[in-house]
Amino acid sequence: MTSLTFNRRHDPRGRRVLITGASGTIGRALGDRLTRAGARVVGLDLRPTGDEPFPVMACDVTDDDSVTSAVTEALELLGGLDVLVNNAGIGGPAPAEYAPGDEVRRQLEINLLGTWRVTAACVGELVAARGRVVMVASRMAVMQLPLAAAYGASKRAMVAYADALRLELGTHMTVSCVYPSAVRSPIHDSTKAAGLSLEGMSVYEPLEGVVDAIEHSALAVRPRRDVTTTRKGAVEFFLARHLPALTDRIVARTLAARAAGGAFDGASLAAGVVERHGGRA
Repeated sequence: MTSLTFNRRHDPRGRRVLITGASGTIGRALGDRLTRAGARVVGLDLRPTGDEPFPVMACDVTDDDSVTSAVTEALELLGGLDVLVNNAGIGGPAPAEYAPGDEVRRQLEINLLGTWRVTAACVGELVAARGRVVMVASRMAVMQLPLAAAYGASKRAMVAYADALRLELGTHMTVSCVYPSAVRSPIHDSTKAAGLSLEGMSVYEPLEGVVDAIEHSALAVRPRRDVTTTRKGAVEFFLARHLPALTDRIVARTLAARAAGGAFDGASLAAGVVERHGGRA
């Protein structure tokens, strides 16, 4: 298979695209780009801002009735569906050593089950159009970072759901997973507020590159199964998949150095990590 084949793209003009989390940083940028390219774009978001450059409908992906209603309306407006981009997602502090509470359940409900609900509501139209699903996963789907267990677990489960979808419906639609690392957006605010910022464990990447990868997955004639967004991300993806013990050691050493250096001082959720790594009280 030549790279030329992989680089060929469908004409975006007239392609019918539904984007979840469409009012957020990535969703809005993607929708804007596809709209300007001539695609017919509709978005879903819990709280549309009202000034998006494409129609965005209010939808709570944790609620069955809300999803059914919003997706039905969106599909009627689009007249069918060629591409579903599952972009809606949240993050938040969730150390693995503590029992799961509301924060953990919220992340799983939105990132995993919300994706599942919306996709299931769109399957009929996607199969009819021989369309595709693009999952905006995360590097943490393959390389877990500490103190954010719920996010990593939800994104890894999202990829497992994508795999099952591909096996069941791959004769009639394609499924791609895109793996960004970190983009500056409000998704990190709650983690930072809890004193668990991973600045120093994760390097922010340009929004433009993430949108490029998602757009390519949405329009490629022969879309890839797994898509990284930077060269560094490709290396991390390879190491996490093929040399996980090495990846664990690198992440563990970085965590130890940050804890010992006081990065998590005063963060109650990181008290155990700080104590175990000899950080300051």
